[in-house]
Amino acid sequence: MRCPKCKSIEDRVIDSRPVNHCSGIRRRRVCLNCEYRFTTYEQIERADLLVIKRDGRHEPFDRHKLNAGIVRACEKRPVKLEDLDRAVEEIVQELETNYGREVHSREIGAKVMAKLHQIDDVAYVRYASVYRHFQDVGEFIEEVKALEQKPKVDSLQQDLFT
Repeated sequence: MRCPKCKSIEDRVIDSRPVNHCSGIRRRRVCLNCEYRFTTYEQIERADLLVIKRDGRHEPFDRHKLNAGIVRACEKRPVKLEDLDRAVEEIVQELETNYGREVHSREIGAKVMAKLHQIDDVAYVRYASVYRHFQDVGEFIEEVKALEQKPKVDSLQQDLFT
């Protein structure tokens, strides 16, 4: 690892901690040349997953794009970033477990909507309005009414019964 300050490759790890529910490691390092302290992150390199878009195009799965969509839906909502990170990690793990090399974008969208329904109803409706291309207020109202009738299932409870 190169020091961001002096570009030396001599450093020492002074602290390591798991991140993202043990799917990565955060390391605090100190440069042996200039004593500058910096942080690095390690994550498992995952197999390339391709997303099949609605128009048939294929594009590489982008975890950051998934995270950005969820964060945008939860903007200005009382939702913890840890909950969003956990949701992203769970979705990625489900995709890798249940799909080979390709997954349809509608499958990803459905998984995101299910997670947002557990986290925050307003974020769920925001995401659904973009994902389902609501054209007018009537569709929005129908989704809110349907949301009121859906039982909210806790992810822990869901794991126990599946």
